[in-house]
Amino acid sequence: MYCVTVSQHPLRPTLIPPGYVTANRRGGLAPSGCIKTLALCKYLEAFSSIAMELSGNTTSNHTLNSTGAESSWEISDKTKLCRFLCYGSEEDIYTARELGHVTIDHAGALLSLLQEGRGAEVVEEIKRFAQDGCAVRPGPAFFALALCSQHSELKTRQAAFKALKEICRDAAHLFSFIQYKKELKEGMKCGIWGRALRKAVSDWYNEQDALSLAAAVTRCKQRGGWSHQDLLRLSHTRPATDAVALISKYVTKGWKEVQGAYADKENSEEVVKVLSYLEVVEKVKHSRDETEVSSLIEEHKLEREQLLTDHLRSKQVWSALLKEISLHSILKILGKMTSNKLLESRSSETQIICDRLQNESSLKKAKIHPFSILLASENYKRGQGYQGKTKWEADSGILKAMDCAFYKSFMNVEPIGKRLVVAVDVSTSLTSVVPGTAISTAVAAAAVTMIFARTEANTHVLAFSEGTVVPCSLSADMTLAEVTAELVKLPSGSTDCTLPITWATGNKKYIDMFIILTNNPLWTFTASPVESLKKHRLASGADSKLVMCGLTSIGHTIADTEDRGLLSICGFDLGAFNIIRNLALNLI
Repeated sequence: MYCVTVSQHPLRPTLIPPGYVTANRRGGLAPSGCIKTLALCKYLEAFSSIAMELSGNTTSNHTLNSTGAESSWEISDKTKLCRFLCYGSEEDIYTARELGHVTIDHAGALLSLLQEGRGAEVVEEIKRFAQDGCAVRPGPAFFALALCSQHSELKTRQAAFKALKEICRDAAHLFSFIQYKKELKEGMKCGIWGRALRKAVSDWYNEQDALSLAAAVTRCKQRGGWSHQDLLRLSHTRPATDAVALISKYVTKGWKEVQGAYADKENSEEVVKVLSYLEVVEKVKHSRDETEVSSLIEEHKLEREQLLTDHLRSKQVWSALLKEISLHSILKILGKMTSNKLLESRSSETQIICDRLQNESSLKKAKIHPFSILLASENYKRGQGYQGKTKWEADSGILKAMDCAFYKSFMNVEPIGKRLVVAVDVSTSLTSVVPGTAISTAVAAAAVTMIFARTEANTHVLAFSEGTVVPCSLSADMTLAEVTAELVKLPSGSTDCTLPITWATGNKKYIDMFIILTNNPLWTFTASPVESLKKHRLASGADSKLVMCGLTSIGHTIADTEDRGLLSICGFDLGAFNIIRNLALNLI
């Protein structure tokens, strides 16, 4: 019997065989303390020594490629880079809903790869994670791009700046990139606004469609201490077209200056369109007429970021907004709108939301995931926000619409196309909740199981029960409540994540991915999870992987392993589905 104890790493338990005692096992790699004492200029001057220190004096021989595949199970610098770009950490643990700020301390593998002269390849990886929807969080990609743009190698810097517009697709992304560059330059005598950055930022503005740029600068005016006025001034942007010149003047000088400059001019068709759009935005900003504002919203597809706070207290204005606002945004603000009496039972506004939530075309267009709807539904049902004192009484009509949307949105889940085992152990604590959410661990496990069972053609569902695992038969017409009842009816003890692997091996089920879902704080292993997985790989010929999801866990992993086919998830959120998918497809 193996047991779990706490190791030197604060987030990792150590797997100890019987008869052994804990000696000087390897704790978490933490070379970053020495880095904090250096200015980034010293990193760039002495990349070699720093990179070797961060990577443990090893060099990766793996080559970056479009599929992310590797020939071994060792955790290379490339694997660590992909983990970093995906969820902001090189470790084999993903903590749901964690929004920690990315710093140089997290980027050891990135520095190593840059030192090896693979900067252009690194930029391609950044682009892949930023564009293909692989990343759970966008921040690491912006940070990595900022670091590449300040590397000593010219080709790396050129590749980074060339990719800026592809990676920073909206204004908020651009502001984040600039802020990371500023943080990386702290302590250096030179500034960040060199010729290359000025050109890249200028191109970001000049190469956009004029109307899209006008919408961008009025929708997201500033973020993180940066504004469009700052960026246009510091980049010395020379507008490439008359329309961009108009937008630049509007941002830097204001609407009155624009009116004076363009009133008596003979303007091009494009300039006339931009002028008309900006005139509408200004008209809304100064209007107190709810009917007029509502009409302008519907006619010009204005968004709530372009309105005044007073406008957002009006039912009439919200009626106009709700016709076009994204379903993702609606799910986030349902509680607040109900609390402010903007949504009342059987009102027209409530009916608009219910109709959109039950409309398959709307759900498909929004590409909304069923787990997102479930999280929002449970939070709305709770009747209280997590921060502040906002309370509301959930509308029964909206709850019914969200329940309908949950089942309809299964069509939006893209299959992984792998052979899966989903093993569930949630019977020990039926009242526990997933951290940071209003959803119980039992319901969360049932929902995750349903999603994989309904969308993957080859999925086996197992339940832990008194030292063994037993198959569960789930039909496609079962409701979430019925699946939950099926999973919790068996008595359980402790979670042994090797049991599903030995079950599959013994029954000659060749499995690509084992997914363990548990709310049990006690994990015991009859054998080493790594060794069990290796045996199944040999027996099946499959590139089998294991994900351990501790639904109530904060900072526990399976073991201290150097096998890239094992990952741990603490808690659970929508990003966890991305983690599982990326691991199954060899992307991390």
